[in-house]
Amino acid sequence: MDISEIIDPLNKAQRQAVCSEAQNTLVLAGAGSGKTRVLVHRIAWLVQVENVSPYSIMAVTFTNKAAGEMRFRIENLLKTPIRNMWVGTFHGLAHRLLRAHWMDAKLVENFQIIDSDDQLRLIKRIMKEIGIDEKKHPARETQWFINECKDNGLRVEQLNPREFHNREFMLDVYYQYEELCQRTGLVDFAELLLRAHELWLHQPHLLKHYQQRFSHILVDEFQDTNTIQYAWLKVLSGNNLPSTKMHTFVVGDDDQSIYGWRGAKIEHIREFTHDFNAGSTDTIRLEQNYRSTGNILEAANSVIANNSERLGKELWTEDSDGEPLQIYKAFNETDEAAYVAGQIDKWVENGGKRSDVAILYRSNAQSQPHEYELVKRGVPYRVYGGLRFYDRAEIKDALAYMRLLANRQDDAAFERIINTPTRGIGQRTLDIIRQFAKQKQQNLWFTAVELIADKGLSARAAASVQKFIDLIDELQINDAESMNLAEQVTHVVEASLLKEFHGKDNSERAQAKVENLDELVNAAKRFDDVGDPLLEAVKEGLLKDKNTEEETFQAANPMAEFLAHAALEAGEGQAEEWEDCIQLMSLHSAKGLEFELVFLCGLEQGLFPHKNALQDYVGGRLEEERRLCYVGITRARQQLHLCHAESRTIYGRSELSYPSQFLSEIPASLVTQVRAAQNTISASNYSGSNYGSKYGSDDDSEVYIGQQVSHKKFGAGIVVDIEGSGARARVQVSFDNNGTRWLMLNIANLF
Repeated sequence: MDISEIIDPLNKAQRQAVCSEAQNTLVLAGAGSGKTRVLVHRIAWLVQVENVSPYSIMAVTFTNKAAGEMRFRIENLLKTPIRNMWVGTFHGLAHRLLRAHWMDAKLVENFQIIDSDDQLRLIKRIMKEIGIDEKKHPARETQWFINECKDNGLRVEQLNPREFHNREFMLDVYYQYEELCQRTGLVDFAELLLRAHELWLHQPHLLKHYQQRFSHILVDEFQDTNTIQYAWLKVLSGNNLPSTKMHTFVVGDDDQSIYGWRGAKIEHIREFTHDFNAGSTDTIRLEQNYRSTGNILEAANSVIANNSERLGKELWTEDSDGEPLQIYKAFNETDEAAYVAGQIDKWVENGGKRSDVAILYRSNAQSQPHEYELVKRGVPYRVYGGLRFYDRAEIKDALAYMRLLANRQDDAAFERIINTPTRGIGQRTLDIIRQFAKQKQQNLWFTAVELIADKGLSARAAASVQKFIDLIDELQINDAESMNLAEQVTHVVEASLLKEFHGKDNSERAQAKVENLDELVNAAKRFDDVGDPLLEAVKEGLLKDKNTEEETFQAANPMAEFLAHAALEAGEGQAEEWEDCIQLMSLHSAKGLEFELVFLCGLEQGLFPHKNALQDYVGGRLEEERRLCYVGITRARQQLHLCHAESRTIYGRSELSYPSQFLSEIPASLVTQVRAAQNTISASNYSGSNYGSKYGSDDDSEVYIGQQVSHKKFGAGIVVDIEGSGARARVQVSFDNNGTRWLMLNIANLF
């Protein structure tokens, strides 16, 4: 292989990194600066130029996908298989090590790896056996505690019971969990890393063997290492020994460290040159960006510059400045979603591909208004790395409660929630109910009632099932007419204890589930205000693939309409992977991806940056939020729209919101401020996507979005949306003291 094939495709900084002669090299690789290329070409350089055996190289990544891509690119560049090279994730390499040395690691030969769900089941079993009430002490909280201990390299005997106050039982569960796993040959994900690290510490002959075998360690996404991963690398590299010959080459970006909530320590990349100090050390910065326009990069640089203790980096490009960033000030989240969809329509009309467009948000709950708007317009989309809103487990749980309230014969809903939240109803009890229901040809609800009355269940099972029956009966809203839809949904979500169940630990995942349940209330409020154009389209035969029975739409109340709407929207399903569709995703999921057109939505104080970060007086969480904003900005190649709303619905109520502080950190010279234009057009031309348009009712009165109006009953307000024409024209008004309401224009008498 010609050396020019390795060197020629690289810029000056990339070449410096690839050819580094330092024993320890830190490559600070900015977004879009070609870090994967550097890693691949570094390995090719070692093999082809420095004659390093692939057998003595270890390359560590964070995902199987990244490991597969790296292996594929190395083989293409070297034009030969690299079977002897250790390329993989931390967990994958730890597993490989433990399989080879299971006896030294004090494991059984055929040990099995368990996933998070299996781990949780074991913990629940142990808690039940020692009499811990899971309602008071959620099993997920104990699971999180155990994994955090392992991630920090701590066994139960290293913990001080006096520091746990009323949580000493966690130590007992941890101890018994370890005993159970050891006895049954089970290893969880955190255990893989801890056990592999302990192998180095307890078996010095093995450590020496691998230190002699591997002459080069390369690590990708170094800023995302947690405590045990960092310790594992330090011990293996032998940097505590002056005589070590190991070369360590790490690539990362302190400005893209966004996983502190799952244990990643930004301190590791900052401390690398201090901790890995045997031999020579070099720091190389990759700052030339091959992805984004100049304006986008300058905006990203300006935002991240407000973080302290950075290692320092300035992204730049040889390409043009490109278009200014667009900052859209929406009236509310509905207006924000409609603006985004309208801009996407223009993009597609001008020949752009939908798959080149991404809608990014801080919280997964924010996807719902955008999903609603895209479904309404018939635009295909995918939720990347997650589920559509109405497909999420916590949402399906809440909807199942509502379905059972509406129809006791709904067996699917009954089965889903009879033990959600957990109330001691096991699979055996449910099997008995199913069997008798099949024999009597009746539904599960009435079968359960009969079995309790006829003493067909054990006393314990009967008591648990009766509690469920009583709960559903208590949830029944007898005075539903006095409550709007959002209030009814709120009642179900709160009284069913679903928020406590899904949010009972303090993890980011649990917080997201709670936010999704809050968003379900918001969705109900918007549905109550707006109605469902999707349902209307089905009724009118506009969506012929729905195959929905006519009686579906003979809904007796708003709740039934809302349930039908949720079923229809969930029934749309994800767009196929090959289909040209819009990508929706959280900012955390967007890391490593890039798109021609990006919408970064919900840039409001308390939402992004998140309210929890604003309450952190130390400031570390706020800085991580800013790094998350930096990641979001640098996903865009050509066009970037930043959106925030004047008001946003929080748990069914419209509340004023304020622009994110991150917006003020972007120089005004880089942006164009967008607001609903107040030009007027005829009502007959209005399509629902024309902002600031005039409405002419039959008496030729004019109303436009953004107009200040007054109503005899509701008082002063502002027009935030307009639909329909002629006699069917209606306006949505956000009133100062009476919330947001839809009014028929020809009878509202706005003035």
